[in-house]
Order: sequence, then structure tokens, then C-alpha cells
Amino acid sequence: MEPPYAPLSESCAKALGDKVYEKRKLASQEIEKMVTEFNHKNNSGQIRKLIEVLSNDYATSRDANRRKGALIGLAATGVGLGKDSDKYVNELVTPILNCLSDPDLRVRYFACESLYNVVKVARSAIIPFFPELFGALSRLVTDSDQMVKDGSELLDRLLKDIVTESSQTFNLEAFIPLLREHIYVKDAFGRQYVISWISILNAVPDINMVNYLTEILDGLFVMLEDNTPEIQRMCETTISQFLKSIRNDSSSVRMEDTINTLITHAQLPNELIKSIAITWIREFVQIFGPNVLPFAGGIFTAILPCLEYNVESKRSIKECAVSVNSSMMRLVSTKELKTQTIAKIDLRSIMDVLSQYLTHNSMHTKIAVLKWMHHLFTNFPNEMSMHASNLNNNLLSTLADNSDEVVLQSLSVLAEIVNSQDTRDLNDFNKTHYRKFLLSLLNLFSEEKLILENRASLIIRNLCVLLNAEYIYRTFAEIIAEEVPNLKFASTVVRLLNIILLTSTELFELRTSLRNISNVKSADLFQCLYKSWAHCPVSTLSLCLLAQSYQHVAQLVVLFGDVEVTLELLNELDKLVQLIESPIFAPLRLTLVSKANNGADAQYLAHALFGILMLLPQTEAFDTLRNRLQCVPNYWGQDRIDERNSLEYKSGIDFDALEQHFIKLQKAHREQRIVHRKRSVITPE
Repeated sequence: MEPPYAPLSESCAKALGDKVYEKRKLASQEIEKMVTEFNHKNNSGQIRKLIEVLSNDYATSRDANRRKGALIGLAATGVGLGKDSDKYVNELVTPILNCLSDPDLRVRYFACESLYNVVKVARSAIIPFFPELFGALSRLVTDSDQMVKDGSELLDRLLKDIVTESSQTFNLEAFIPLLREHIYVKDAFGRQYVISWISILNAVPDINMVNYLTEILDGLFVMLEDNTPEIQRMCETTISQFLKSIRNDSSSVRMEDTINTLITHAQLPNELIKSIAITWIREFVQIFGPNVLPFAGGIFTAILPCLEYNVESKRSIKECAVSVNSSMMRLVSTKELKTQTIAKIDLRSIMDVLSQYLTHNSMHTKIAVLKWMHHLFTNFPNEMSMHASNLNNNLLSTLADNSDEVVLQSLSVLAEIVNSQDTRDLNDFNKTHYRKFLLSLLNLFSEEKLILENRASLIIRNLCVLLNAEYIYRTFAEIIAEEVPNLKFASTVVRLLNIILLTSTELFELRTSLRNISNVKSADLFQCLYKSWAHCPVSTLSLCLLAQSYQHVAQLVVLFGDVEVTLELLNELDKLVQLIESPIFAPLRLTLVSKANNGADAQYLAHALFGILMLLPQTEAFDTLRNRLQCVPNYWGQDRIDERNSLEYKSGIDFDALEQHFIKLQKAHREQRIVHRKRSVITPE
């Protein structure tokens, strides 16, 4: 009768389950010799029977020492089989794998050691069991016992060598889901283990990990948040290796899925993750060109907030974001690809993102957003027209920004919108959109006093450059005359428009046009402005002096006797005298000594200026104007003036009607002031 553990001898079977390691070691040596002999005789039956005894009677025993004996015995069997172990790899590996999760840490350690010896002789035959081995090792590297960890690391290195040398037979597609499953592990050792495998496989020439990048890239970015410097370094290096591979050959990468992952992580607060993600986006924009345009909205979401960074630690992120922004701008600007570009970009999603960041705290972000809006309206006016109405309110709100650059950029967008909607033909002035826009602007001035005081001049001057100055002034005048019930606000705006008209270099052409009211078009513009300028007496005088309507100025000065002379009025007269002495009114001063039109204009002007002088108290302005008038030749006034010789008469303008309009408006102002005074007495502030 054969022994119960045949083909093991009774003494060997007993020693194999002994608690003393040396006795188990001697038993394993006997097993190795026995297996070598069986294999030499091709006695596979006895070999399988031996493995079965070790697997069933020892490896599953409740006695930890017997389980240890099974492990050393299975290792000895593998060593004894040598290169023929590949025929029994399943029977050898399965019981050892089960012992890798044994509750006894010594059993787990010996399982690592046993498996190492089996794998060492089986080599590539172990590849079919790789998923099970990988999963088991992912647990062992996080084991609480250092000896088990050390053993697992030795086994891991051996396994990597085998996979590297057997890359052509390695089933990467079956491995990727396993890798994706473990990539979100939280344990630091587990993360190192996963990263090391990704890095090793990516370095193998016959394996193209870029094909599966979208499966693991998100997990790699998540690992970058780890506080362990070594893990961050490994992860960053691995990600850099992938980017290098893509630069060399981008045909394998699934750009659409990858760029969405990058956009997501570029929005995270972690600076390292943000920096790497935006660096990748920059590379993708350069590599894939117009193909990234469908993702423009997401790219803007990622880069626009980064433009505000001004600390040294974030400088590289900002520079990278600026580079991406510039590259995207160039892509959209490519005239040759304009048809393809408009087909690829989603203007609605882009405008949603740009509108969102238009209210961002950062000046640089807002400027970038406004430049994009201007760029899109310039390049795709027809396609962008549907977004114009939704933008107006948001753009108007930016005019209150503290930054002049933001205000100017916003004005350029608003002007582009108006220009794209209205005809530019001066002889066919379609004022619909001009009027709608400027009415909104006046409403903003009315509601926001600070904008009126601090920004209105800048806004109007630049609008006159970006749009047509005559259109601007004509439309403002019509709105003030027809749609502004608040007379005080109307006079404030007129005063502002007037000082800009008289002093701004941007309005030189408009001033030149108004000086020639004998021209029908100039006369029409003058009358249009006059109807709203009449809200402010001194501004009306200025306009008439500019238009060389000196006879009318003399008549208006007389009417000032019925106008309430306030401190505000006197200050305006003071400023008017200063303007008369300025270079802009040099032609006016020369008129005082001119004999053109038989001296008619010169004498009417002198009368007008003497009238203004009489309105002034004896201040510095009074002395300045008196000194000027003392230079007037004394021969003026000796001959009777023929009004038909004056420019005013030649213009054909009905100045009597304008005078009545002036009187009517000033009466309305006087009545409104009386009402306000009564209210202030009844309900004091």
C-alpha cells in the first residue's frame, strides 16, 4: 500500500508541514530531485499527482505550516521541471495565487517567493496568467508587512522583464481594462505600482500605448494630485513621455476624447495639473490645427481664467495660456480655410463662454474676451449677427470698467457690431442701429452717474474714431431732442458733447465741416445739433461761433438777459473765453481782422464778443476777452453792415426759427427748475 501523500514519502510529507523552515527546505530539495527524475522519465502522471497533493492537501490546509510547505514544494516542483514547467504552469500557479491573499503574513511572503521561482523558470508561459498576477501584485505592494512588499517588488520586476521580452505575445487589449480599474487607487504604493507599469509598457518599442491613452490619461492626471513627490515625479515623467510620442507620431491618438480630458483638468485649481494640461492643449493646437476648432469653447474655458495670473509661480501657466490663445486666433484668421473654419466652430458655445468671462475680475481676461468677440465679428459678420442683440447689454456694462483698455476694447466690439448692421454710405444714412445703440448708451449715462462723469468723454471720443463722427453727433442730437424728457440730463450731455466737439483732435473733420454752413449738408447738420444744443445756452453760443453764425450769437447774447445767470453758467462762459483763446478758435480770432465778405463777419463777431464780455463779471476771463477785443481795428463799425455779405445769411438757415426754439427750450428749463425747487422745499433731501 502506497503512502497517503504519494508520491511523497512519509518522512518528506511530515517534514514538509513542519514548523521549522529548515526541515521544510530539506523536504523541498527531495521534491525537486523527485520531479527532476520524473521529468527525465517523462512520467507526467506522477508529476501531476505530486502537484495535486501539494495543492489539495497542503495549500488549502488550515495549518499555516502546511500551507508554507505547499508553497516551497510547488516552487521546488517548478525548479525541478525547468524549461518544461510551461506544461504545468496552470497547476503550479493557481494554488500559489490563492495563497497571495492568505491572512498569515508569512504565508503571503512565501507565496511571493514561491511564485517568483515558478515565474523565473516558466518565463513567457506565464503571460496568459498576467491579469491575475497583476491584480494580486497590486494588493501585495500595499501590504502592511514590509517583507511581503519587498517580495512583491522582486516578483514585479521579474514580471516586467518577461512582459518586455514577450511584448509580441502580450495581450495589451485585455490588460488595459485592468489598468483602468486600478489607476484610481488612493494608496501611494499602489499608485507607484500602476505608474511604473504604464511607463514600462510605453517604453517598449513594439507596444503603442498611445492607442489607449484616453483610457488612462484621466487617471494619470488624478495621480498628479498625490502629495508624494516621487509619485508626482513619476507621473509627470510618464505624461511627458506620452506627449513626446504624440509629437513624433500623432496618428494613433484619439484627439477628440483626449482634448476633452485635458480641458477638464486644465480647470482644476492644482497648479501642476493645470500647467501640464494647458501645455498639452498648446501642443494639440499646434499638432492638430483646425481639427481642434470644434473644441474652442472648452479651450477658452480652460485658458481665459489663466490670463489673470501675475504671480511668479503661475507665470509659466499664463505664458502657455497666452500662446494657446494666440494660436487659436491665428487658426480662425486663416483666410484660405475660412469656409472650413466656420463649418467646424460652434459659435453658440464659444459666445456662451466668452459672455461668461466678460464679467471676470481680471482685466487681461476681459481684454482677451473682447478681442475674440471683435475678431469673430470681423471675420464672420453674417454668422455673428444673431449674437449681436444678446451682447449689447453685457458690452455696455463693461464700459464702467476701471481699465481704459477694457473700455476701449469693448467700444471696438460695439462699433464693429453697429458697422456690420448699418450701411456705411454717408449719403444713405440708415440710423436704426446707430440710434438703438446710442440710445442704450445715453440710458447707461443716465443710470450710472460715475460712468457719465469718468468715462463718457473717453467713450464718445473713441466712438467718433471707430464709427462716423457725424453719424454719432447727428444721432445723439436727434435722441436728445426727441427722447430725453429729463432736461437737466439733456443739458449735461450737450455740455459734454460740445466740449468734445470743440477740443478733441478726433473731431477735427467735423469741426471743419461745421465751419462751412454755406454747404447744404453742413447747414443741415448744424440745424440738427442746434435743436439739442439749445438745452445749454453757452454750448449754443459755442456751436454758433464754430459755425461762424456771428450775427445769431449777438442776438443770443441779448436773450441771456432772460436766462437765469447761475454760477454754473458763469463757469461755462469762463471756459468759453478760454476756448476762444485756444488754437482751435484761431480762425475765429483771425476773422476779427478779416475784410472777407466786406467785413460783415468780422463786425458781427466783434458785436457778439462784446456781448459776451458784458455778461461776464470782472474776472480773469473778463480781462482776457477785453484785451483781445482791444486789438480789434477801430475802423469796424464805421460803415453800415450788409448782412447779405455774411456767411450766416448765405447759409439759407432760418435763424429766426432756431431762435424761437432756443427761447422755448430755455423756458422749459426754467419751469422745470421751479418745479424742482418746490419739491425740494416740500420734501427736502
